[in-house]
Amino acid sequence: MYLNTHTYYSFKYGTLSEEDLLATAKKSGLSECSLTDINSTAGCLNFIRLAPKFDIRPIVGIDFRNGARQQFVGIAKNNLGFQELNEYLSQHLHEKLDFPEQAPAFKEVYVVYPFTSTFNRTLHENEFLGVKPTDIFKLPRTPWIDQLDQLVILQTVSFEGGEANKIHFNMHRLLRSIDQNTLLSKLSKSEEGNPNDVMYPVGTLFEYYKDYPEIIVNTKKLLKNCSIEFQFQDPVNHQNLKVYGESETKDIEKITQLCNEGLPYRYGANPKQEILDRLKMELDLIKTKGFVSYFLINWDILCYARKKGYYYVGRGSGANSVVAYLLRITDVDPIDLNLYFERFINLFRQNPPDFDIDFSWKDRDDITRYIFERFGGNGQVALLATYSTFQNRAIIRELGKVFGLPPHEIEKVSQTAPQDLDHIGKLIHRYGQRLIDFPSHLSIHAGGVLIADKPIHYFTATSLPPKGYPVTHFDMIVAEDVGLFKFDILSQRGLGKIRDTLDVIKHNCPDDPEVDIHNFKSFKDDPKLNNKLRNADAIGCFYIESPAMRMLMKKLQIDEYLGLVAASSIIRPGVAKSGMMREYILRYRYPERRKEAHPILRDIMPDTYGVMVYQEDVIKVAHLFAKLDLGEADMLRRGMSGKYRSRDEFLKVKDKFFQNCKDLGHTYELSAEIWRQIESFAGYAFAKGHSASYAVESYQALYLKTYYPLEYMVAVVNNGGGFYRTEFYIHEARMCDAQIEAPCVNHSEALVVIYGKTIYLGMSMVKDLNHHTIEEILTEREKNGVFLDLDDFLDRVKISLEQIKLLVRVGALRVFGPKKDILWQVHFSLGDGVVKSKNGLFHVPIKQWTLPPLHHDNREDAFDEMDLLGFPLCSPFDLVELEHHGVLSKDLPKHENRRVEMYGYLVTIKNTGTSGGKRMNFGTFIDYEGQFIDTVHFPSSAARYPFRGRGIYRLIGKVVEEFDFYSLEVDKMEKINFINLEDESKGMIRAVSS
Repeated sequence: MYLNTHTYYSFKYGTLSEEDLLATAKKSGLSECSLTDINSTAGCLNFIRLAPKFDIRPIVGIDFRNGARQQFVGIAKNNLGFQELNEYLSQHLHEKLDFPEQAPAFKEVYVVYPFTSTFNRTLHENEFLGVKPTDIFKLPRTPWIDQLDQLVILQTVSFEGGEANKIHFNMHRLLRSIDQNTLLSKLSKSEEGNPNDVMYPVGTLFEYYKDYPEIIVNTKKLLKNCSIEFQFQDPVNHQNLKVYGESETKDIEKITQLCNEGLPYRYGANPKQEILDRLKMELDLIKTKGFVSYFLINWDILCYARKKGYYYVGRGSGANSVVAYLLRITDVDPIDLNLYFERFINLFRQNPPDFDIDFSWKDRDDITRYIFERFGGNGQVALLATYSTFQNRAIIRELGKVFGLPPHEIEKVSQTAPQDLDHIGKLIHRYGQRLIDFPSHLSIHAGGVLIADKPIHYFTATSLPPKGYPVTHFDMIVAEDVGLFKFDILSQRGLGKIRDTLDVIKHNCPDDPEVDIHNFKSFKDDPKLNNKLRNADAIGCFYIESPAMRMLMKKLQIDEYLGLVAASSIIRPGVAKSGMMREYILRYRYPERRKEAHPILRDIMPDTYGVMVYQEDVIKVAHLFAKLDLGEADMLRRGMSGKYRSRDEFLKVKDKFFQNCKDLGHTYELSAEIWRQIESFAGYAFAKGHSASYAVESYQALYLKTYYPLEYMVAVVNNGGGFYRTEFYIHEARMCDAQIEAPCVNHSEALVVIYGKTIYLGMSMVKDLNHHTIEEILTEREKNGVFLDLDDFLDRVKISLEQIKLLVRVGALRVFGPKKDILWQVHFSLGDGVVKSKNGLFHVPIKQWTLPPLHHDNREDAFDEMDLLGFPLCSPFDLVELEHHGVLSKDLPKHENRRVEMYGYLVTIKNTGTSGGKRMNFGTFIDYEGQFIDTVHFPSSAARYPFRGRGIYRLIGKVVEEFDFYSLEVDKMEKINFINLEDESKGMIRAVSS
């Protein structure tokens, strides 16, 4: 009997989840219910999926509103009507149009208009006037008293009723205030719902309309004529594009042909029988599961990428597949790596294998464009959404604003226990807790793209964010529920670095043979690369440059590809949390330790000595140790990742795990310990194929850094760096014998460039130097050649005094003379700050001045560089006065277990906490010689000697060693001030005067 109900997917309006609404409907005696969220279909599919569990027949539609003003409610008669509504809503959302007062001529939709005493429009057969209980008394005084056959019940439901009503309505008002960005006290009544927008028991609702039984009959009839159906979690009948080419038969022929063509490319002219058998098994299973088109679409996308010269990496569980390897979706050989086939696909698995395709951040937008143009001609393509939800600090901040608190008081509320707050603070905490996990708005999934067999609007409405591509109103979990599985089109800067390095090599080393970076096997066993791995010399290299990864590589003494594959997953937080990182290191380095592994686990995971390292290890252990079937084992893996839909089903699998272990004779202690390990890390570990793909990219980056270190560092900086600040990639280039030059108007470009071993920083790195100025300089230089002198520069470039002062200070005009001399000349020429005209009819030379000798101190340049570039081009140790440089990093092994004094320039800090909740830090510094120092700051030291920003620190502490990795446990630390040139100048003046 309810045609207009809302969930909290009526963003910042409704306060009920889908489950809450359905539970209330069942409690109220309903057998059917219509969900019509405001300008949103985000909750529709999940509502339809859940409704049968509450014995409710689901009906869906949309409440079309301009702001809070209701125009009409559209209710889908069937799936085609739902598609009509989605298309209509999407058009208005895309074009940012208001909804008219009159609905369009829908074919499969019922339309209900809100009742007003002045409503006098002629209604069509599918249109009705909705009467609220509060409208009943008005009815006799309107013409509609004689047209009762066109009236239906329109009791809106937005909140909980009964005792919870006051709390829910207050939540609603707070959400409306957040939405309107206004104080709660100033929220307009027109932006609020009615406190009585609740669900009454059926008998109570009918009582309101007892004098007009026709209205009740009309409402029942409307609901009876509505029916909507979707198939949920049917692995065979997925909703992805089912046919890539002309037919399923042709698709099977196509994928078979492509695999046969790929065999000689990947495995030579005579592949082993093992490979052919694996290929046949995979193809048969892919056909059975209906995933042929899924593979061919990925292949198509990557054919386009290769044609355009875009570099990419295929990863995810799909890397466990020979078919994916032959189609060049991935570059990881699953036979060579003994990748677990059942992690890739099995008969019990409902969803297709994961293909996460990474592109350069510069190329991904074009790939997305291609997908929409290639497959979206009938509206079958959309980006996948995520739900942005209110979380602790965010909701406290938002509620603080609507209560009118200033920022410092909001911060206090967020950091103070509720019992210690005043009345307003307690209210903020109380309602904040209720609003946590409420959806705030739709966002775009990091890389998910849907390519459906039907138009996307068959399933959902879409929004159109600034990127210009339609975005669904549901997330990945709902999409998978209805059989839509995403294609992951991602971007990362690591690939941009590799691609750009190859371009820089062509420019800077034109006589060198072309680098085939895709021929991974040709350098996988290169001793120079593996020596760099062993020494953790990987700054700038994808995924392996962080302090934590450098530490792990040293502890493991990694010197080959397979070791790096394991390390790429071990570094993930789950493995460390489970305690298995340390255990793996012990078993890796000390073979006798491997005997402590349980024999069954050692047999299941011989490559990792019985330690769970990869995601598929969860499947292996669950299947082979606890005898769960592969479907249950995969559900366990997904559940650990938070990707389950039903918590109850997950708990059933957990119970079966323990019961099976008991039946198999495993002790409870052993079963509980294995479960603890699974629970600790499964959601954070990588699939082995995923780790292998990452390791390939790391090797490719390391190859370039080994043989073209300067060119690689240029590409790193031009692609936004990586884990560290730009300064440290410039430092790394200098450590590789580069000559680093400040920006120069005659040699620099907008980005960093290299000539031989000389690297010129880009003009875009200069703080406050605007894009127009840079373009003006580069265009003029390209057109008419380098600038001969300052006179020539000012004559040819239209520039303001403020902009040219930046160039002078950073040294970009040093080719014209000493910096201070140039600065004087500039002030004489542009002293009024007015931009001079360019390229006049007659050349007017700049007036020349005879200047006295001006004192120059290179340290002044360093401070200008720090101000404008963010770092000095000299060593930062040149800017402090030290009697000595302390113990150097290279000498730490000589001082093991001794207290030493060191001096380090701060690189990065990692803040963390102890198991007791106390704060501690890990620090990374470079010493006087430019080598890394790793430090540990336990809570007492961290509290007493906090970090105080960038600079050089005096570090005193104990040298400790673990698995040949040396670090300093700091017990005292102080920051060393940079020299003050003004004080030095004053001292010199006083000395001269005396």
